[in-house]
Amino acid sequence: MSKKIVVITGSPRKNGNSFAMTEAFIKAAESNGHTVTRFDAAMKKTGGCHACETCYRTGKPCSFDDDFNTIAPAILEADAVVFTMPVYWYSIPAQIKGIIDKMFSFVVGGKDISGKECAVITCCEENDMSVMDGVRVPMERTASLLKWKMVGEVLIPGVLNVGDIEKTDGCKQAAELADKF
Repeated sequence: MSKKIVVITGSPRKNGNSFAMTEAFIKAAESNGHTVTRFDAAMKKTGGCHACETCYRTGKPCSFDDDFNTIAPAILEADAVVFTMPVYWYSIPAQIKGIIDKMFSFVVGGKDISGKECAVITCCEENDMSVMDGVRVPMERTASLLKWKMVGEVLIPGVLNVGDIEKTDGCKQAAELADKF
């Protein structure tokens, strides 16, 4: 069954390791017949949540008009959402965190977004798998809160420099993740 998948990236490095895995995932998902819409958070203008709780009162997801208002409708229409990012200082990069935080607007705005599938693709410099907990755990909790099914995670340690991902099976794992949707 063909699905609408939204991919949201969190790296500002266009030729980086997480982008390589993202592209492998998208290519595989599209070859499986899925429709993929990609948003590169680092190339968007999105601020953090202001906790004003005026979401959707102006007809837009966020009263503070930024690029989240173009991303939110795609998330609402999607069957699945995939978040891809490197680990920054043991956590989620700021470039994507604003988008994740603004997903609060769905709750405040009374939008039922339950039942979606989701996945996480991430990588980090260190070889210690626990370094990715700062991305993995918040994304698992987000999925649980929103009543989304976490269908998979690609967690690749030991990559820093552009091209390091090619020394791993990260792109292969990302492509195989597409088969879970």
